[in-house]
Amino acid sequence: MIDFDKERRLMVEEQLIPRGIRNPRVLDAMRKVQRHEFMPEALRLQAYGDHAMPIGEGQTISQPYIVALMTELLGLKGPERVLEIGTGSGYQAAVLAELCQKVYTVERVKTLADKARQNLDRLGYRNVAMKVFDGTYGWKDMAPFDAIIVTAASPSVPQPLVEQLKEGGVLVVPVGERMSQELLSIVKTSTGIRTERSIPCVFVPLIGNHGWKE
Repeated sequence: MIDFDKERRLMVEEQLIPRGIRNPRVLDAMRKVQRHEFMPEALRLQAYGDHAMPIGEGQTISQPYIVALMTELLGLKGPERVLEIGTGSGYQAAVLAELCQKVYTVERVKTLADKARQNLDRLGYRNVAMKVFDGTYGWKDMAPFDAIIVTAASPSVPQPLVEQLKEGGVLVVPVGERMSQELLSIVKTSTGIRTERSIPCVFVPLIGNHGWKE
Protein backbone atom coordinates (compact mmCIF):
# COMPACT_ATOMS: atom_id res chain seq x y z
CA MET A 1 0.00 0.00 0.00
CA ILE A 2 1.53 3.29 -1.07
CA ASP A 3 1.89 6.01 1.58
CA PHE A 4 0.57 9.05 -0.30
CA ASP A 5 1.21 11.39 2.66
CA LYS A 6 4.89 10.43 2.59
CA GLU A 7 4.96 10.79 -1.21
CA ARG A 8 3.61 14.34 -0.87
CA ARG A 9 6.21 15.29 1.73
CA LEU A 10 8.97 13.93 -0.51
CA MET A 11 7.54 15.83 -3.48
CA VAL A 12 7.89 19.08 -1.54
CA GLU A 13 11.35 18.29 -0.12
CA GLU A 14 12.87 16.89 -3.33
CA GLN A 15 11.09 18.71 -6.18
CA LEU A 16 9.83 22.06 -4.91
CA ILE A 17 12.25 23.39 -2.29
CA PRO A 18 15.43 22.58 -4.28
CA ARG A 19 14.00 24.51 -7.26
CA GLY A 20 13.40 27.64 -5.26
CA ILE A 21 9.80 27.46 -4.07
CA ARG A 22 10.07 29.39 -0.81
CA ASN A 23 6.61 30.63 0.19
CA PRO A 24 5.73 28.64 3.34
CA ARG A 25 1.98 28.91 2.68
CA VAL A 26 2.41 27.48 -0.82
CA LEU A 27 4.63 24.66 0.47
CA ASP A 28 2.05 23.84 3.18
CA ALA A 29 -0.75 23.73 0.58
CA MET A 30 1.30 21.44 -1.65
CA ARG A 31 1.92 19.13 1.32
CA LYS A 32 -1.78 19.07 2.14
CA VAL A 33 -3.68 18.80 -1.18
CA GLN A 34 -4.07 15.17 -2.25
CA ARG A 35 -2.97 15.25 -5.89
CA HIS A 36 -3.69 11.54 -6.34
CA GLU A 37 -7.40 12.19 -5.65
CA PHE A 38 -7.57 14.35 -8.79
CA MET A 39 -6.07 11.72 -11.09
CA PRO A 40 -7.46 8.73 -12.98
CA GLU A 41 -7.31 5.59 -10.81
CA ALA A 42 -4.82 3.88 -13.14
CA LEU A 43 -2.27 6.71 -12.77
CA ARG A 44 -2.47 7.36 -9.03
CA LEU A 45 0.74 5.52 -8.19
CA GLN A 46 2.57 8.19 -10.24
CA ALA A 47 0.68 11.09 -8.66
CA TYR A 48 3.68 12.71 -6.95
CA GLY A 49 6.15 12.25 -9.77
CA ASP A 50 7.90 15.24 -11.36
CA HIS A 51 5.75 15.43 -14.49
CA ALA A 52 2.39 16.39 -15.94
CA MET A 53 -0.14 13.57 -16.39
CA PRO A 54 -3.08 13.02 -18.77
CA ILE A 55 -6.59 13.39 -17.32
CA GLY A 56 -8.61 12.76 -20.50
CA GLU A 57 -10.10 15.02 -23.21
CA GLY A 58 -6.57 15.87 -24.36
CA GLN A 59 -5.90 17.75 -21.10
CA THR A 60 -3.33 17.29 -18.34
CA ILE A 61 -2.78 17.82 -14.64
CA SER A 62 0.27 20.07 -14.41
CA GLN A 63 3.64 19.06 -12.98
CA PRO A 64 3.71 19.78 -9.20
CA TYR A 65 6.57 22.27 -9.57
CA ILE A 66 4.63 24.29 -12.15
CA VAL A 67 1.53 24.33 -9.92
CA ALA A 68 3.64 25.54 -6.99
CA LEU A 69 5.52 28.14 -9.06
CA MET A 70 2.40 29.64 -10.63
CA THR A 71 0.70 29.73 -7.24
CA GLU A 72 3.72 31.39 -5.62
CA LEU A 73 3.82 34.04 -8.36
CA LEU A 74 0.26 35.09 -7.40
CA GLY A 75 1.51 36.17 -3.96
CA LEU A 76 -1.69 35.20 -2.14
CA LYS A 77 -2.10 36.33 1.47
CA GLY A 78 -5.54 34.88 2.30
CA PRO A 79 -8.41 37.33 1.65
CA GLU A 80 -8.21 37.28 -2.16
CA ARG A 81 -10.76 36.31 -4.77
CA VAL A 82 -8.95 34.38 -7.50
CA LEU A 83 -10.03 33.48 -11.04
CA GLU A 84 -8.66 30.28 -12.58
CA ILE A 85 -8.97 29.64 -16.32
CA GLY A 86 -8.81 25.92 -17.11
CA THR A 87 -10.15 23.86 -14.20
CA GLY A 88 -8.96 20.54 -15.61
CA SER A 89 -8.90 18.00 -12.78
CA GLY A 90 -9.56 20.60 -10.08
CA TYR A 91 -6.13 20.14 -8.45
CA GLN A 92 -4.87 23.68 -9.01
CA ALA A 93 -8.22 25.04 -7.78
CA ALA A 94 -7.82 23.00 -4.58
CA VAL A 95 -4.32 24.42 -4.00
CA LEU A 96 -5.68 27.94 -4.52
CA ALA A 97 -8.63 27.21 -2.22
CA GLU A 98 -6.18 26.52 0.61
CA LEU A 99 -4.61 29.96 0.12
CA CYS A 100 -7.39 32.44 -0.63
CA GLN A 101 -10.95 33.29 0.32
CA LYS A 102 -12.72 32.27 -2.90
CA VAL A 103 -11.78 30.59 -6.17
CA TYR A 104 -13.77 31.09 -9.38
CA THR A 105 -12.76 28.53 -11.98
CA VAL A 106 -13.83 28.19 -15.62
CA GLU A 107 -13.56 25.03 -17.75
CA ARG A 108 -14.78 24.71 -21.35
CA VAL A 109 -15.03 20.87 -21.35
CA LYS A 110 -18.14 19.82 -19.43
CA THR A 111 -17.00 16.25 -18.68
CA LEU A 112 -13.83 17.58 -17.03
CA ALA A 113 -15.76 20.26 -15.14
CA ASP A 114 -18.22 17.68 -13.79
CA LYS A 115 -15.42 15.40 -12.62
CA ALA A 116 -13.52 18.31 -11.05
CA ARG A 117 -16.65 19.40 -9.20
CA GLN A 118 -17.03 15.87 -7.83
CA ASN A 119 -13.38 15.82 -6.75
CA LEU A 120 -13.59 19.18 -5.01
CA ASP A 121 -16.89 18.38 -3.29
CA ARG A 122 -15.66 14.98 -2.12
CA LEU A 123 -12.57 16.56 -0.58
CA GLY A 124 -14.52 19.33 1.12
CA TYR A 125 -13.55 22.40 -0.91
CA ARG A 126 -16.57 24.65 -0.41
CA ASN A 127 -14.95 27.92 -1.49
CA VAL A 128 -14.67 27.02 -5.20
CA ALA A 129 -17.29 28.25 -7.69
CA MET A 130 -17.19 26.74 -11.17
CA LYS A 131 -18.77 27.25 -14.56
CA VAL A 132 -18.51 25.72 -18.02
CA PHE A 133 -17.67 28.44 -20.53
CA ASP A 134 -15.01 29.83 -22.88
CA GLY A 135 -12.45 30.80 -20.25
CA THR A 136 -10.78 33.39 -22.47
CA TYR A 137 -13.72 35.66 -21.64
CA GLY A 138 -13.01 35.32 -17.91
CA TRP A 139 -15.97 35.57 -15.50
CA LYS A 140 -17.20 39.13 -15.96
CA ASP A 141 -20.11 38.89 -13.50
CA MET A 142 -17.72 38.13 -10.63
CA ALA A 143 -14.97 40.61 -11.58
CA PRO A 144 -12.77 42.27 -10.54
CA PHE A 145 -10.35 39.67 -9.19
CA ASP A 146 -7.31 40.06 -6.96
CA ALA A 147 -5.43 37.46 -8.98
CA ILE A 148 -5.94 35.41 -12.15
CA ILE A 149 -4.18 32.19 -13.15
CA VAL A 150 -4.38 30.63 -16.62
CA THR A 151 -3.44 26.94 -16.79
CA ALA A 152 -3.24 26.69 -20.59
CA ALA A 153 -1.07 28.44 -23.17
CA SER A 154 -2.27 31.51 -25.03
CA PRO A 155 -0.78 33.14 -28.16
CA SER A 156 -1.14 36.49 -26.36
CA VAL A 157 -2.51 37.78 -23.06
CA PRO A 158 -6.33 37.63 -23.27
CA GLN A 159 -7.55 41.23 -22.94
CA PRO A 160 -10.77 40.37 -21.03
CA LEU A 161 -8.62 38.89 -18.25
CA VAL A 162 -6.54 42.05 -17.95
CA GLU A 163 -9.76 44.07 -17.76
CA GLN A 164 -11.11 41.83 -14.98
CA LEU A 165 -7.98 42.17 -12.83
CA LYS A 166 -7.98 44.64 -9.93
CA GLU A 167 -5.38 47.37 -9.87
CA GLY A 168 -2.40 45.89 -8.05
CA GLY A 169 -3.51 42.38 -9.02
CA VAL A 170 -1.40 39.70 -10.68
CA LEU A 171 -2.21 37.62 -13.78
CA VAL A 172 -0.04 34.52 -14.33
CA VAL A 173 -0.27 33.07 -17.84
CA PRO A 174 1.90 31.01 -20.23
CA VAL A 175 2.24 32.88 -23.53
CA GLY A 176 3.90 31.84 -26.78
CA GLU A 177 3.64 29.30 -29.57
CA ARG A 178 1.56 26.12 -29.37
CA MET A 179 4.56 23.95 -28.46
CA SER A 180 6.66 26.33 -26.34
CA GLN A 181 5.79 29.24 -24.09
CA GLU A 182 7.11 31.55 -21.41
CA LEU A 183 5.43 31.94 -18.04
CA LEU A 184 4.50 35.59 -17.51
CA SER A 185 3.40 37.52 -14.42
CA ILE A 186 1.40 40.57 -15.38
CA VAL A 187 0.86 43.21 -12.71
CA LYS A 188 -1.88 45.77 -13.29
CA THR A 189 -0.87 49.29 -12.23
CA SER A 190 -2.52 52.69 -12.38
CA THR A 191 -0.51 53.48 -15.52
CA GLY A 192 -0.92 50.16 -17.38
CA ILE A 193 0.56 46.70 -17.02
CA ARG A 194 4.02 45.57 -15.97
CA THR A 195 5.19 42.21 -17.34
CA GLU A 196 7.69 40.00 -15.52
CA ARG A 197 9.11 36.89 -17.20
CA SER A 198 9.55 33.64 -15.29
CA ILE A 199 10.54 30.36 -17.01
CA PRO A 200 10.11 28.54 -20.35
CA CYS A 201 7.23 26.06 -20.21
CA VAL A 202 4.92 23.85 -22.27
CA PHE A 203 1.15 23.85 -21.67
CA VAL A 204 -1.82 22.52 -23.60
CA PRO A 205 -3.34 25.29 -25.77
CA LEU A 206 -5.92 27.71 -24.38
CA ILE A 207 -8.82 27.23 -26.79
CA GLY A 208 -11.26 30.11 -27.11
CA ASN A 209 -12.19 33.36 -28.76
CA HIS A 210 -9.26 35.22 -27.13
CA GLY A 211 -6.86 32.25 -27.29
CA TRP A 212 -6.15 29.58 -29.89
CA LYS A 213 -8.88 28.53 -32.26
CA GLU A 214 -9.77 24.80 -32.28
